[in-house]
Amino acid sequence: MQEHTDILRFIINGREIYTQAPHDMMLSDFLRDQLFLTGTKKGCGKGECGACTVIVNGDAVNSCMILLGKVNGAIIETIEGLEKDGKLHPLQESFVQKGAVQCGFCTPGMIMSAKALLDRNDNPSKEEIREALGGNICRCTGYVKIEQAVEAAVEEIRKNAGKETKDE
Repeated sequence: MQEHTDILRFIINGREIYTQAPHDMMLSDFLRDQLFLTGTKKGCGKGECGACTVIVNGDAVNSCMILLGKVNGAIIETIEGLEKDGKLHPLQESFVQKGAVQCGFCTPGMIMSAKALLDRNDNPSKEEIREALGGNICRCTGYVKIEQAVEAAVEEIRKNAGKETKDE
């Protein structure tokens, strides 16, 4: 039996990608196996753990539940796209500084969920942070340091935004 493939186009981490791939391939598999973006973790494969979270058109999604054909034309961000010119994103830096990274398996998904929140809300409450991270499971940290890391990143992002405004 011949596998059905489609020509697909995406913008992934700011780079335009054209590819031929099976229409029923999961986004997580494509990112990991075809593009070697292995920061997107494969956990449960059922959309329950959040380890595979990426941002698609501004929304945090479980990439293990999204068929590649359904995101044709989408703008996709993965953890690998956050670092710019050798500098970590404030969320990444904050996770390290606050000790929110233990085994690290859940970290990319947590950071991507938090980034999707901060992209649309630059001053989230503790409850909004908890809600945004609610689809991500961590077996190591107990979540307190993760929430603190997101709060610290909010402050850093605001501080950096103020510097950019003054510099202009």
